[in-house]
Amino acid sequence: MEDKFRFKKKYGQNFLKNKALINRIASVIDITKDDFVVEVGPGFGILTVKLAERAKNVLTYEIDEEVLETLKNNLASYDNVQVIVGDFLKQKIENDISSYHFSHLYFVGNIPYYITTPILFKLASSTIPFDEIVVMVQKEVGDRICAKPQNKIYGSLSVLLQYQFDVKKEFIVSKKEFHPEPKVDSIIISLKKKKIKESIINEQYFYKLVQDSFQYKRKTIRNNLRGYDLSIIEKVLKEHGYDLTVRAEALSYQIFIDIANALCS
Repeated sequence: MEDKFRFKKKYGQNFLKNKALINRIASVIDITKDDFVVEVGPGFGILTVKLAERAKNVLTYEIDEEVLETLKNNLASYDNVQVIVGDFLKQKIENDISSYHFSHLYFVGNIPYYITTPILFKLASSTIPFDEIVVMVQKEVGDRICAKPQNKIYGSLSVLLQYQFDVKKEFIVSKKEFHPEPKVDSIIISLKKKKIKESIINEQYFYKLVQDSFQYKRKTIRNNLRGYDLSIIEKVLKEHGYDLTVRAEALSYQIFIDIANALCS
């Protein structure tokens, strides 16, 4: 069926064909038989099988009903995999995982390029205690996730993910490893939950502040945060050697935390 499958551009379908590479991706996380894995975009289930061999349970989300028959056939030998058909972005993950028991919770996904940012924002802003997230993303997105302040590609996604996780580039995946072949290379990124996280009074407020700060990349903090108390923001910025004319791309996530906490005090 894989040979006859009609790849759908609207779902950004590019399937890996190198089994050695699949094993390498599955081995990035040290998964044990006490652990639970949430996967997005299983396709025909080649990576899902490798995860099921290692984990206690795997919950995988697939939006394309046309792959289901082949997916379920490939997973027939594994009674520890649940397939949910639907759009991951619309799912209540907290409800879906509520009946499972596990030692560690992991997220793995070969995320379609067109929904990479929404999925990562969903994970970053959720209350689900993922110990580690391993995703394959467009190389440009991976560079953005790992970017540091003073870099033009540093943005709200960089801030929100680096606040919660230790981010690491694992390895590059050539575009030639996919069928059909995409236009750009991909990269495997791991995001490991920080053991000690800076204290934030109101996380949801922090997330909104960060996104508002980067709303217009070339505008200053003064212009992007007009709806906030600029006198408080100015005071915090001065403590770090900046003023309201600074752009968001210059500020570390720790500075955004200080601003959010000051505004919430």
